[in-house]
Order: sequence, then C-alpha cells, then structure tokens
Amino acid sequence: MGFVDEVKFFVKAGDGGNGCVSFRREKFVPRGGPNGGDGGRGGSVYLVVDPGKHSLIDFRYRSHFKADRGGNGQGSDKHGRGGKDIIVPVPPGSVIKDAETGQVLADLVEPGHQFTAARGGKGGFGNARFATSTNRAPRKATPGTVGEELWLKIELKLLADVGLIGLPNAGKSTLLSKLSAANPKVAPYPFTTLAPQLGVLQFKYMEPCIIADIPGLIEGASEGIGLGHQFLRHVERTTILLHVIDASGDEDQPLADYEVLAAELEAYNEELMARTHLVVLNKIDSIDADRLAEVEAMFTDRGLDFLAVSALENMGIDRLKDRLADILEEQRESGKS
Repeated sequence: MGFVDEVKFFVKAGDGGNGCVSFRREKFVPRGGPNGGDGGRGGSVYLVVDPGKHSLIDFRYRSHFKADRGGNGQGSDKHGRGGKDIIVPVPPGSVIKDAETGQVLADLVEPGHQFTAARGGKGGFGNARFATSTNRAPRKATPGTVGEELWLKIELKLLADVGLIGLPNAGKSTLLSKLSAANPKVAPYPFTTLAPQLGVLQFKYMEPCIIADIPGLIEGASEGIGLGHQFLRHVERTTILLHVIDASGDEDQPLADYEVLAAELEAYNEELMARTHLVVLNKIDSIDADRLAEVEAMFTDRGLDFLAVSALENMGIDRLKDRLADILEEQRESGKS
C-alpha cells in the first residue's frame, strides 16, 4: 500500500484558556485592585504543502490531529500561554473538502501553500479587563471560546506534465519505465495497475518533466465502473495526455480502444479534450509492417496525432522523447505549462 490518494481525517483546534479572577494581596495595600490575567489562545491546525510528499499514506497511520488548548490566566496579571499549533504536511495537488458537505475549502498546489483547517479558540478575559471607575473590584472573568473541530477529506490530484492513459494491459507501465527513471512493477497480466506511478523524464537541453502513469481505465469508468474512475481526477492537472493504445489488437480494436478512452475523458470532464493529446501506438513489435500500416491509416483517417513505438523492445522511444520535449517547450514558451 504505497499510494493513497483519498483520505478522511479529523481536526480539532485547541480551546482558549479561561480568564482569571484575582486581586492584589499586598501588605499596607488594603484595597488591592484586580489583577486576573487573560487566558491564552488555543492552538490552530494548519495544512501545509510539502513538495517531498506524493501520497497520503501517512494519514493511514494518523487520522486525528488535535492542537493544544490555551493556558488559563493567573493572578498578578499573568496571561495564560498560547496553545501549540499543529502543522500537517500534505502533498502538492491536495484538494481539501468538508467531509460532511463535500464543499471544497482549499486547493493546495504550490510548495508552502497553507490552509487553516481549524482555528484555535480565543482566550477569555481576566477580571483586570473589567475594572472601571465605578467598579474597581470586578469579580467577572470570561471563559475561553471553543476551538473549531470538523472532519475533512483530502483528494489528491497528481501534478504531472504528462499523463499516460490507456486500457488495462496497454503497456503503460513498461512505457513509463523506458521514458523515465521510474521502476514500476510490470507483468503481462490483463488487469490494471492499482496505483498511479510517477516518473521523471530527463532531457538534454531543458528542464525535466513529471510523467504519471494513470491506472488503466475501462468502459464506464467515468460512471464509477471498475477502478479507473478513482484516478481520473489525476489527469485534470496534466498538460499532455498520451493515449497508450495496444496496436496488436485485431481488426479495428486499436481505434475502438482509443474511442473508449476519449469517451471516458469527455464524460468525466469535457475540458480534458482541450488538452494536448498524442496517441502512442504501442506493441508494434507484435505485428508486421503491413498490419502496422493498416493501424496507422485508421488514426490518420481520423486526423489523430500519433507515434508508433514498442516499449518492450525500446523501439521509437527516443522519437517519443523528442516529441514530448518539443510539445513541452512550445507550452512553456506560450505560458500554458
């Protein structure tokens, strides 16, 4: 269980300390004035983006976060100490929601971004605050206010420049391993990766980019069928979508697979269709030249941009890297990335 992308957790800010009722007790001062101090503020709970985190796995081991309460006021005008705040690190791309209502409270993207998840209670006033010319010995103090508490939910949307999408067993994990330094578990089984994988694609003359292998989709994923719908949110933050298609399918299967992917993306979020899309015809080592020409013709006739590769045999990978570099450079120059 190395990747967790959705969690529910509880936050409780500290209550404010109570104000104090106290009077000066000094020799030769028969009528000492009020000197009760204020209570301290309660500690707050903050969520802060930590760029070193890529999963919510830590929340599986700790799901309750409670800050300290403020100290009570004391005599001699001594105010209570403030409660200690709690800082909870979260990965970039964390969407914070009210667990009860589903309302989005914050979208934390950049390193250092901070969200006040629960605000500490205010400290109560001591009786020194209530002294007036007509009431020189007030016996009034106020209690501290209660700190906020609520259940929150985090949904993680991976931050990546390139997202690999495809049906189960299309070869995305193998392609990721060839494009980047990632080392995903790869096996020839007809089922999907169960967790997104991240890799870094290094270029010779430009900054590297992050690639995310989004777990395989199936038809109906946008409606909650299968596992893919749990991960469709991750493609929302990618600027380039690579449709990894198994080119070794019979007859019109490669094009049919692409149409399933396109339909699921559009059904989930129409805005995704405006992203940069590139079809990667994978597993060309399994077909002959004539069949490859037939498959390429299907996508050419549809006006789709594609490249043919074999991730397993490392065929066409360098061309794909160069193509991604060109697209990213254009996007960065235009400010889209």
